[in-house]
Amino acid sequence: LLPAPGRASGQRRYPESAVGLVGAILLLRDAGFSLRESKALLASRTQAVEGWRSLAHRKLADLDEQIAKAQTAKEAITHGLACPHDDFTTCPNFASIVAARLAGKPLQEAHPH
Repeated sequence: LLPAPGRASGQRRYPESAVGLVGAILLLRDAGFSLRESKALLASRTQAVEGWRSLAHRKLADLDEQIAKAQTAKEAITHGLACPHDDFTTCPNFASIVAARLAGKPLQEAHPH
């Protein structure tokens, strides 16, 4: 993602502007963007405002989906910890969730709230 650096005495010499670019790449990574997405996002910002906004909206939708899945998983584990059965695989709730998953339902639909 960085421009090819110049060399002096065999060492790479990046321009001062590369520091800001590295910071932007780190921020995008922390926000959940892959290197490929970061490259597309950084390239699109100079072409058209809607290009990077479109990428950002897609990432927000991905994050919302990940958060929903993680929240459902957290609820399922919390309920499992509260289950009175010593062996959770003998719990009727567990069996119904397993059956729903085997029927193709995602955890969000299989796990009763």
